[in-house]
Amino acid sequence: MNRFRLYTAVVALVVAVMAGTFTASPARAGEVIDRIVATVNGRIILQSDWDEALSYEALLSGRALSFFTDEDRRAVLDRLIDQELLAEQMKSASFKHASEEDAAAEIAEARKLHPDAATAEGWQALLARYGVTEKALTDHVEQQIDLMRLVDAHLRPAVQIDSKSIEAYYRDKFVPQLRQNGAGDVPLADVSGQIREILTQEKVGELMVSWLQSLRAESKVSLPSISESPDQGVQTR
Repeated sequence: MNRFRLYTAVVALVVAVMAGTFTASPARAGEVIDRIVATVNGRIILQSDWDEALSYEALLSGRALSFFTDEDRRAVLDRLIDQELLAEQMKSASFKHASEEDAAAEIAEARKLHPDAATAEGWQALLARYGVTEKALTDHVEQQIDLMRLVDAHLRPAVQIDSKSIEAYYRDKFVPQLRQNGAGDVPLADVSGQIREILTQEKVGELMVSWLQSLRAESKVSLPSISESPDQGVQTR
């Protein structure tokens, strides 16, 4: 499993997009064009951003939007807020940014979750069903990878994994899993590097939770949508 996907499994961060351009035809007086669902240090997250993030997350995880519960949808909004906070940190960070090739590899894996997307025609029909374009999806995945690399660059240097932790993981988790799958035992020396990486990424995930909590505590986050009904949106252009 590559680092991008393991991070997603460990900390369930970032399968959502923050940026996008909202366009609409001229509205009648009093018509709600879009509504503010959150602000992060003065930056606005619109309902359309939230809807777009839901579409991306559903597509990339192989789920139908109709299966998202209210709790799932709120979790997507929370991740949008976290990503806004991380994006602020990206301005002063140094790391290798994602390329189109990096994004293409992740998208290829996501396509495997959709049997009807095996052909070019099926893939385009799937994108249309979720209301996204291939270019926008690529941009989103590049941004998602960048956020993961930001977290890695910021937190990995602080992680130390000792030999006892590796041995404990091997004994308590790795070997039992092998046996459960009907495979033979593998010497610790052959998999110690793999186990070290797993433990490192788990620790980075834990540190990221603390980091995000600190960023939220230091920031001004508002959720006006929580106390508003759906038709009480703020008109924007």
